[in-house]
Amino acid sequence: MLKQVTHFSAIAKVTAATLLGASVLLSAGCATNKVSRISANEEVALSDRWNAKDSELVANEMIDDMLSFPWARDFELDNNRRPTVIISRIRNKSHEHIAIDTFVNDIKRAIIRSGRADFVAAGEEREAIREERRDQELNARNAKEQGQENAADFALSGAVNSIVDQVGGDRVTFYQVDMKLIDMENNREVWNGQKKIQKLQEKSSFGF
Repeated sequence: MLKQVTHFSAIAKVTAATLLGASVLLSAGCATNKVSRISANEEVALSDRWNAKDSELVANEMIDDMLSFPWARDFELDNNRRPTVIISRIRNKSHEHIAIDTFVNDIKRAIIRSGRADFVAAGEEREAIREERRDQELNARNAKEQGQENAADFALSGAVNSIVDQVGGDRVTFYQVDMKLIDMENNREVWNGQKKIQKLQEKSSFGF
């Protein structure tokens, strides 16, 4: 009789362990990711990495600062028109991948929206427009002529740098964006701007 009870007890333990394991697997299998649609203007910082909000804020602040310098006012007074700006190069020299095209587009928007300066296309975009113009000359009735482009008066260039300082699970990431504006007629530097961002990422005290 004692052997039979012991046998049933062992079976019960095995069954309980099996049910517990099945319950855990079922719970894990039922876990789902939740996706919510949020405003593109709302910042969601999941890490200390450079994000879309950084790109927008830096572009707006630096272009506001650039246009507050005397060069824009002086040029308009001397030439009776707004200055024309071209982006020469914005380089990513940071430790991580940054979508520089997105940053450049934020800069373009800030310049155009200001109404204080005009903007002309550069690089591959300019070549694509010229190719389209050549095609229109052959095939379109009211094609735009070659050689009528507005030349840039000023060239904008810059770089994004970063420094990472980490101890244990805590990390501080420092970004510095340097930009300058050059008068294309005489190579004179008419503006030099700098924007710094510092982010702290702390390890959770719960170890998650």
